[in-house]
Parts: sequence; C-alpha cells; structure tokens
Amino acid sequence: MAETANATVGSYLATRLEQVGLRHYFGIPGDYNLALFDQILANRNLACISCCNELNAGYAADGYARAHGMAAMLVTYSVGALSAVNATAGHYAEDLPVILISGGPNTHSEPENQILHHSLGEVRYGYVREMFAPVTAAAVIIRHAEDAPRLIDQTIATALRRRKPVYLEIACNIAALEVPAPKPYQFWQKPASNPEALKEAVDHAAAWLNAAIKPVAVGGVKLRPAGAVEAFRQFIDASGYAVAMMPNAKGFFPEEHPNFVGIYWGPVSSPGAEAVVESADVYLFAGPVLSDYASCGHTIEISPKKLIHVGTDFVELPGTLYQDIVMDEFLAALAGQIKRNDTSLSAFNRTRTQTVPEPPIDRAAPLRTRRLFAMIQGMLDANTTLIAETGDSWFNTINLSLPQGSAFEIQMQYGSIGWSVGAALGYQLAVQPGRRVIACIGDGSFQMTSQELSTMIRYGLKPIIFIMNNGGYTIEVEIHDGPYNVIKNWNYAELVPAYNGNDGNGWGCRVRTEGEARDAIDQALTHDGLSVIEAVIDKDDCSRDLLEWGTRVCASNARPPKTLKSFG
Repeated sequence: MAETANATVGSYLATRLEQVGLRHYFGIPGDYNLALFDQILANRNLACISCCNELNAGYAADGYARAHGMAAMLVTYSVGALSAVNATAGHYAEDLPVILISGGPNTHSEPENQILHHSLGEVRYGYVREMFAPVTAAAVIIRHAEDAPRLIDQTIATALRRRKPVYLEIACNIAALEVPAPKPYQFWQKPASNPEALKEAVDHAAAWLNAAIKPVAVGGVKLRPAGAVEAFRQFIDASGYAVAMMPNAKGFFPEEHPNFVGIYWGPVSSPGAEAVVESADVYLFAGPVLSDYASCGHTIEISPKKLIHVGTDFVELPGTLYQDIVMDEFLAALAGQIKRNDTSLSAFNRTRTQTVPEPPIDRAAPLRTRRLFAMIQGMLDANTTLIAETGDSWFNTINLSLPQGSAFEIQMQYGSIGWSVGAALGYQLAVQPGRRVIACIGDGSFQMTSQELSTMIRYGLKPIIFIMNNGGYTIEVEIHDGPYNVIKNWNYAELVPAYNGNDGNGWGCRVRTEGEARDAIDQALTHDGLSVIEAVIDKDDCSRDLLEWGTRVCASNARPPKTLKSFG
C-alpha cells in the first residue's frame, strides 16, 4: 500500500477504504459522483461492482458486510442516495457498518442560489443528509477539501465503532483537490469494561446461576456485532447448560454441539426447545432482540424475575442494571466462576425426538416444500452459507441443521422483502471461491430485485438460487390475506438466458416433481456459474410454523388502540 507525498480527496478516501480491509465497493454512477469515481478507480486494490440500481447495491453491501465485516457503496446525489435509504435502514437495524458515499452538489450552487437537477427544486441541499441522519450513526457533508481527511477518518471510525452505517457526501468539485497523504490512524479500538462494574455483575450473575437448579442459556442476534460469538460458546462449554439460539442468531453457535437444543422462537420453536427454556428457573439471554418477529408476536413466556439479560454494553438482573460492561468480557469472566450444571440438558435429552429419515425420492411425485428442503439439507456442508428471504423460507431454512462450518444469514429485524437477492450477490462476492451461497427466495420477493442476477453473471459469481414459485406473497397472506397478495406469475427460470446476454454463463431450470428437483440440484452443484432453480409449489403448501407465526403476528398487529377519555 504505497503512500505518496500528497493525495486527492478521492484517492485519500480510497486508501482509507483499502486500509480497513475492503477489496470491493458497490457503485452506481451519476453526474455528481463521476469525478469521485475516477479518483477511487485509480486505486487498483479496490474493485467496483456495478449493480443495477442503488437499492440493490445497498442489499449487496448488506451481504458483503455480513461476510467481510464491513462494506462500502458509491452513489450519486439525492436520486441515487435516496434510492438506497431503505437498504441503509436495514444496515442500521442489522448492525452492519456500511459506508454510503455520495457525490454532492458543486460548492458554488447553494451560495449562488442555483436550482439543480436531481433536487427538490429548492435552494436547500442538505435535505439528503437530514433524511439519512435517523438511519445512520453519522451523516456528514464535506464541502471543503481541507476538512476531508479529518471527516473521512472520523466517519469511517464511527461506522466501525458503532457497527452501524454512515453517510458521507462529498461535493463534486473537490474530489480531485489535493490533500495530505493518509497517515497511520487507529479506526477502532476494542472497548473495555469498567472493572468494578464487571466484577460486581459477574459475582451477582454467578451467584444466581450457581444457586439455580435448571439454568439455561439463549443466544441472540447481538452476539455477532458485540464480537462475543466465541465467548458465548466458551461459556456454554464451561457451564454445561442447554443452549438455544433465537431465530435471528441461527448459525452463531455450532448446531452439532452436544448442548445445542434448537431454535427458541416461542410457539414455533424447535421441538422441545420452548419447554426447556421456559421451564428453567434462571435463563441467561446473551444479545437478544425481542422484536415481534423474533418473539412470535410477543408471545414468548419469559419472566423478567428469572432473566439475566446480557446486552452489548450492559448486564441486567432483576432490579439491578450494570453498565459499561463489554459482552465478551462478561461472558469470559462468568465462565471462570460458573459451576457446571447440565440438568436442563439432561431433561431435554430425555425427551429429545429422533429425526425420521426422509423416504426415497418418488421421481414422479409433485414437488412439495418439505421434500425440496430435505434435498437442500443434503447440499449443506462446511463451505456453504444459507441465505433465507423474509417469508416461508425463514421457517423452512431455520428447521434445517447446519453442519460444522456452515453459515446462515437472515434479515429478521428489518425484514425487507427482496433483500436476499442482493445479499446473496454481496456475500458470494466476499467469500468466493472458497464458499458457496445457497439462497431461498419467494417469488414475490424475487420480483422486487431480480435484476441482480445480471450482476452475478457479469462478475462470474456462482450462488445457487432457489425461487419458490407459489403464486404470491405467502407471508402476507398468513398475516393478513387480501387480493393485494396475488402477483403476476413469471417464467422465472427463463430470465436467466435474458440476463446472460451474449456472454453469460448462468443456468436456470423449472422443476415440478421430486425427480426434476433432484436432477436440477445435481446439475447446479457442478455448474461453474450462477444456478437458478424455479421450484413450482402449490400455493397452499406452506409450513405449519408460518401459519402459527402469522396468526400471532396478525393478532399483535390487530390490537385496538387504547380508548381515550372523552372531554365532551
């Protein structure tokens, strides 16, 4: 990484992106960012991945950040940036540090009262930053080259420290101006706990857990952004507790571990998991987010009187809150004081249900969801990542078992349908060639963002995409049915030749029977390029868990407003 005597605003930014470990960024050109594009493209250690639109680029950055730890994207002012704001909100909700870089108006335009294209038709050009402020950890406009090094460094550091997206707008006429070359800079330093608070919290929690008869542990989605995945596993090894994972934390704990009892999701939990968690006399939840989706419409039965809540920077026991505590430090220290207690695990093992082997494939039988996902189960190994789109794919994939080394990704907090197409692109880009993405996507979701198949083909990416063609928005049907949930059916597999153009290597097919599905999977596993399998499934063939979950989320949504007193 050579440093010259000086740099430009754009090359300075590119060097910093490289220094924090990025190899790619997702870009959509527009006239406000072209000069900035030229400067960043001069850095040969960064590759621009051109997506079809800004929303999809944002979803791709989401997937890349999950695999790589952070991501960056470059868009044009206003029309480009605001097209990405939905994806940025998802980055914020899912704790993903994504640097959204936007070109900005010429520095003369606002002082000279000039009305610009791509604007609201008013001489007021800070509105884009204002819109991004609630969904980012920092939203910054750089209008002066001399401010650029400091603001670029601070903004990137904020993204890494907060594990949140940031918005960085750079005026179009300063991108090529000279600034001092980048100097060594510490973007992030691991936080440390308050020693006194840590000791008090560990002593309190250890005393409570060691006095319990049947304690359990549950892992949540904040384990990853807190950097505590490994510390949580070590705590389970030391404690001997039965451990369940929340649905949005699937894959953060090895599912072949002897203490793993499944997914805790209230009434749609893995068999036996709900009972073993809710019957405990003390439960330790590490990094949970108890949203309506993750708690099955707020129907999980967890008593605050029995709860140890380990947050990213706090620990709460009934009546006591300890702050300034780093999650992984707390779990590591607690593991050293805990008495081994496998009572909850022994109780679960006595009632553990045995998996019934799937019958042999009936090649002529119409394809059903359960049979398709049994075949997908056989595709998973240490080098696969399973990505599940919002909808019935959540339930069908969460019930699959992840082999050691296999990974799983879901966007449960934000739940923006269509996310998985771009996320599969970004994730596959970050991990290829050593790992392969398998994405399961509903037809309605796919129609939102299908263009990114073209980008996968363009850059030689090789995910396997399953499109569940059941004729509509199944998850919305189960939450609240209506004619608006019916979509126009597409010939999904036939989109692949169109996206291939004259030089693409994508492959797609439609399957209707078990035999066709088996043959298609075999071909996809050996195909050296994008594979798309359109699985035609009856519209009423959805998981029972989705029916249960949808009923409970619908009931939560349908709660009437509180009645206000009349003042008449």
